[in-house]
Amino acid sequence: MRIIIMFYFLKVFDMSDQKDGDDAAQKANPQIQLKVPEDQQQGSYANAVSVNLNQNEVIVDFGYIMPNVKPTSIKVVSRVNMTHRTAESFLKVLQNAVLDWRNKQKEIDEAQA
Repeated sequence: MRIIIMFYFLKVFDMSDQKDGDDAAQKANPQIQLKVPEDQQQGSYANAVSVNLNQNEVIVDFGYIMPNVKPTSIKVVSRVNMTHRTAESFLKVLQNAVLDWRNKQKEIDEAQA
């Protein structure tokens, strides 16, 4: 089973510069389009992660543990720098996605039993 998880971060909009005639639904649910460059559509495989924090940002390194290499080596395949606020949003989205996946797996397991 292949699961694709898409996430986006909520952006706080300053409504003071909106026109009075704007549709309320558009204000509540702005359209967000995710565009993945062609060279990144394949994605990267990671089986290790490292998180580092400093005063201004959160740095997440995704890596691949190289098999049969002594000493154990991890090749970083992607580094993501984000603000603390974005990291908190990412954590919530990831947690909800994993919980949804677990619940679906539980339903499948119960249906097969």
